[in-house]
Amino acid sequence: MRLPPIVVTLCLAMPAIAHSQTTNWPVYGGNDDHTHYTTLAQITPANVAKLKVAWTFETHDEFTGSEMQANPIIIDGVLYATTPKLQVFALDAATGKQLWRFDPNHGLPPTSRFRHRGVVVTGDRVIFNYRNRLYALDKKTGTPITTFGDSGWVDLRAGLGRPVEGLSVSASTPGVIFEDLYIIGSTVPEALPSAPGDIRAYDVKTGALRWSFHTIPHPGEFGYETWPADAWKITGGANAWAGVTIDTKRAMLFAATGSASFDFYGANRTGDNLFANTVLALNARTGERIWHFQGLHHDLWDRDFPAAPALVTVTRDGKPVDAVAQITKTGHVWLFDREKGTPMFPVEQRAMPVGVLEGEQTSKTQPFPLLPPPFARQRLTLNELTNRTPAAHAAALKTFNQYKTPNPFSPPNTKGTIIFPGVDGGGEWGGPAFDPTTGLLYVNSNEMAWLLKLVPRSDKSLYAANCAGCHGEQRKGSAAGPSLENIVARRSREQIAQIIREGTGRMPAFGAAMEGGAINDVVSYLLTGKDASKAKVGTSPYALKYRTAYFDIFTDHEGYPGIKPPWGTLNAIDLNAGKIRWSIPFGAYPKLAAKGIKNTGTDNYGGAIVTENGLLIIAATTYDNKIRAYDKSTGKQLWEATLPAAGNATPSTYMVNGMQYLVIACGGGKNGAPSGGTYVAFALPSP
Repeated sequence: MRLPPIVVTLCLAMPAIAHSQTTNWPVYGGNDDHTHYTTLAQITPANVAKLKVAWTFETHDEFTGSEMQANPIIIDGVLYATTPKLQVFALDAATGKQLWRFDPNHGLPPTSRFRHRGVVVTGDRVIFNYRNRLYALDKKTGTPITTFGDSGWVDLRAGLGRPVEGLSVSASTPGVIFEDLYIIGSTVPEALPSAPGDIRAYDVKTGALRWSFHTIPHPGEFGYETWPADAWKITGGANAWAGVTIDTKRAMLFAATGSASFDFYGANRTGDNLFANTVLALNARTGERIWHFQGLHHDLWDRDFPAAPALVTVTRDGKPVDAVAQITKTGHVWLFDREKGTPMFPVEQRAMPVGVLEGEQTSKTQPFPLLPPPFARQRLTLNELTNRTPAAHAAALKTFNQYKTPNPFSPPNTKGTIIFPGVDGGGEWGGPAFDPTTGLLYVNSNEMAWLLKLVPRSDKSLYAANCAGCHGEQRKGSAAGPSLENIVARRSREQIAQIIREGTGRMPAFGAAMEGGAINDVVSYLLTGKDASKAKVGTSPYALKYRTAYFDIFTDHEGYPGIKPPWGTLNAIDLNAGKIRWSIPFGAYPKLAAKGIKNTGTDNYGGAIVTENGLLIIAATTYDNKIRAYDKSTGKQLWEATLPAAGNATPSTYMVNGMQYLVIACGGGKNGAPSGGTYVAFALPSP
């Protein structure tokens, strides 16, 4: 089907771009190593407190619940990034003036929210994805390059060995360039039906698929025996949603994958499930496996690897060794020899609890690195419950006693479990920053517990069987899905049907699991509240025996975390010695701070950048809307500024005409925080 005309906005008066004395932030994370490290030195520990707003750019594109998480790319004085509705734009990086803007939705309002972390700029083009479409734009004009794919875009649903119409596939994190290849992971649903998480390489010029690595192995491929025989046809996930990392010198690609779908019940995927929850090293030219390490067997807790691997160099026996550092949601850091894949610190296999649900087969053991120490607490005990107020403690204690969890790896069940560290932390998708001069790895961590309860999938309504697991029995929403109350005021019947049929982001496409009449029945229920239809449970390969009944953050009666602070931390970890050098609370709740309750920390999303001359700069905190600079050696705060919305993204730094800038996307929208759509750039006052 041919799409409507492309919508591109060009500024009538395009400001001149100065190309001299420009230092770039050329790729996501600052460099191919994904270490967020810069040698720019105009902003120093001595003058960072003098930073002022240099310019702001209002996208005028935010909406309730939207998130904007882009790490801007800056090349030759031009900044490239995305808006909350996933329009792509180019700015004069010295002034913030718009040069061009591309709307992949052709002027229509989006049907759902997006999480998107930026674009790739290579040669004459900007590559990015909108839902299932991978675009190549002319970097000077923002118009699609028609020789790429089908008139400017490639369908990410194609080439996965399943019907295109039944898949929901996108990519929240930009890929990498290696020679003439664009290599990318994907975002797929965490419930069924779900697409497989193949890692794929496309021709940069033509968009042709050049190679594909099956993270759910096909017959005859390595790891096939760790799944049921037909899992590759039905199971989804095991996707590198947090991005991939390239070692161009060695022609090696590194990826860290997520869990298999469905996250919390795996009777249909018995076995260790390679290559889910795995650090992978592939031949970047061919996609062939070089080595792998599975950090979690048969994941039942949504503890996917949350960030792309970081390529670091550490010291062993007085000599430099190239390595791969991988942070985890459990608060651990894995360190591997880059070429061999062998762990560089001792590993211990620990016995695991046995599953209790029918058909479930938990792994008998799980691996843990003994060094460095975890950067997040590992077990929630009675003594760790909040004592902020007597009422808060009582509320937390009631929940704690209801969701009895004797082991952090107690498998999900119908009585409920507490996942701690939670599914949104320790480490998160912003990834670590690494300083090669000191061997310190900087990680911001979430210290939140989550609650999970499963129920048997009963022969109730279509909504209860297919939608309630994420959106709640009463349509009030949960951490897994937004509220659907009064959706008639926000979406038309046709838009709702499209979302159910095609899926979006982590939501499955139910076109493969429900016929058209059933989809119409669900839409009617959402619009009218009347549901006379019944689900035909058991007739679909995607209808498992259990589904989610409750899944959300463990809070007290006032909505604050149900555990003692810190609720977020910032950590410096010595990868040479395997020690934590410093750890501080990170972020605050403004309402609590006004009452004198400070330094609590808060949940945080996005990463830091580290400078050669002594700074660690990070926004990330969800509720206080701050960006901060620290002394990287001690964790002492040197500067802060208030943003128009939370900067749940990684900053970029660059120079134009001798001036160093620091820019951050202020998108907000996490965990009920207000959404935003502003980019803010800081610089020192002109001399």
